[in-house]
Amino acid sequence: MNQTQDSLTSRREFIKNTGKIAAASALAGVAIPHVHAAENNTIQVALVGCGNRGAGAAGDALSVKNGPIKLVAMADVFEHRLKGSYEALKRSKDFGKQVEVPEDRKFIGFDAYKKAMDCLKPGDVAIFATPLAFRWVHFTYAIKKGLNVFMEKPLTADGPTSRRMLKLAEEAAAKNLKAGVGLMSRHSRALQELYQRIQDGEIGDLILLRGYRMHGPVGSAFSEKWPGKPTELLWQIQRFHSFLWASGGCFSDFYVHGRCINGCNDIYSSYAQGSKGMAIVSHHSDCGLPSSTYKGQNPERSNLLWVSKVNPDQQNPYQNEWNDLIDAIRNDKPYNEVKRGVEASLVTSLGRMAAHTGQEITFEEMLNSDHEYAPGVDKLSMGSSAPLRADSNGKYPVPEPGIKKKREF
Repeated sequence: MNQTQDSLTSRREFIKNTGKIAAASALAGVAIPHVHAAENNTIQVALVGCGNRGAGAAGDALSVKNGPIKLVAMADVFEHRLKGSYEALKRSKDFGKQVEVPEDRKFIGFDAYKKAMDCLKPGDVAIFATPLAFRWVHFTYAIKKGLNVFMEKPLTADGPTSRRMLKLAEEAAAKNLKAGVGLMSRHSRALQELYQRIQDGEIGDLILLRGYRMHGPVGSAFSEKWPGKPTELLWQIQRFHSFLWASGGCFSDFYVHGRCINGCNDIYSSYAQGSKGMAIVSHHSDCGLPSSTYKGQNPERSNLLWVSKVNPDQQNPYQNEWNDLIDAIRNDKPYNEVKRGVEASLVTSLGRMAAHTGQEITFEEMLNSDHEYAPGVDKLSMGSSAPLRADSNGKYPVPEPGIKKKREF
């Protein structure tokens, strides 16, 4: 979704030439008949939100080796995003032939998500890679259509939508629908083994976790005054990292950033300290190999206890996400990561709200808060006003810790 150091080592990077920022979307088009697969076991995929992150997810879906998979529909509010992603996917030497999206299955607008999912049959997969404000809207329709889903994180930014998503997760599970969430670190085979080793006491009692992601400004979290076009609504969606209602702000997407300042020392790695030893969780980026454990607190070779060894075909956690999801669909295994995704998003929002209000906030208080940041987002159209409006000077409301104690803005 953004040209970050993270994307340089991930599948989101392959679509980098389609734009610097994924705008994302909640979307539109016209009604068309269902698309039926030539083979009964073909899984069809619809992409809702065609920025870098969405196109990367689509590329991973098409790279799964477990049976035939095709991309048959795409949707976004920005035509240039959809066009750029389609062209990049279509020209891929690895899976370009699996991209079957003619012009009448490319949808633009705020209800395009419905038209894209209408192209699928029950049991197919919808990818949601829009700003998080639209996640519950799309998930609701997918459940109605009997579709499996893959949704990018974060999932929510406030209490009301978190509660809504938790309920939807239960509804999806009751219908035996599979739901994957883009928490790629949880699909890192090295981190999975490291987690088990820590649980088994290899470094003693866990005392401290340290995560660093410090680099220059990235994404769309550093916006100037709205220039007057496109519409204020579309501009906010395009610059979603700058608006809590659309993304949870930079805090949600760049959770462990110590800073985003040019010219400073860059650090992007994570560690665990225990009572008997320590671990390098990620050598670089979010889950960069290798992971390792050491006796004592100095990660010297002489103290090495274990270093991860992962088969080449399982080293990409983004691809593992999709391999695991499609395996669950093909073999009808229980698979629903939404509750975990909502909880992770909610904890992020909890930290953000505590910082923005200057108050102590509990998990339950955040979950049960009544401030919904984008009410009526399911009714937005191209002519709608933005959920947050600037004043006469072009300024938006901002957090005031200690003054605004119950709300972030």
